[in-house]
Amino acid sequence: MQIYGLKTCDTCRKALKALPQAEFVDVRADGVPQGIMNKAQSTFGDALLNTRSTTWRGLDDATRAQPQADLLAAHPALMKRPLIVDGDAIYLGWTPDTRAALGVTD
Repeated sequence: MQIYGLKTCDTCRKALKALPQAEFVDVRADGVPQGIMNKAQSTFGDALLNTRSTTWRGLDDATRAQPQADLLAAHPALMKRPLIVDGDAIYLGWTPDTRAALGVTD
């Protein structure tokens, strides 16, 4: 299992604490493998892009108009997090549904 996120993200820290067996991948330092990013984009579509982030608010309109794949490649902090890959399953966010699917109890 891999958790893709930012080491400074509180939500990612919560996920990692609840899933200590998972491998953490910092998207700023290491990025997300193209195959996983493609699967995430096809699974979550526009929900993968965090338009409430500080990074998003700092972008101009021309940059925001770029294709999602290009935006996420250039600005990995724009990805909603954490992105959790468990075998063939992929989850976005540390929501109650994600926790239930992964067998995490509060």
